[in-house]
Amino acid sequence: MIPNSDIIKIYVMGGIKMAQGKRYEETFKKQIVALFNGGKSLADLNREYGIAKSTIKTWIERLNNSGSLNIDDNRTEEEKELIILRKKVKQLEMENDILKQAALILGKK
Repeated sequence: MIPNSDIIKIYVMGGIKMAQGKRYEETFKKQIVALFNGGKSLADLNREYGIAKSTIKTWIERLNNSGSLNIDDNRTEEEKELIILRKKVKQLEMENDILKQAALILGKK
């Protein structure tokens, strides 16, 4: 299976073509991981399919660890908690800024 080329966006910047946002279908990723698990090397997969070794390694780690390619399914509990806490901090900082501005406005009256 070939990556969905309709999704690949190519931008021309200064005469150099740069591929951005290359996306592969989940079934294709699973086939690549199955080939690796079956004995194909990263170098062979890289040469045959033109996929970066680091990308293939990420797919292998995710699929072999949790059975899912979704990053959310592959996060540790600490990482999930950290994301939630960072969102709360941002929210509290915004609320604090609003209260400071309100105090300034009310203090002038």
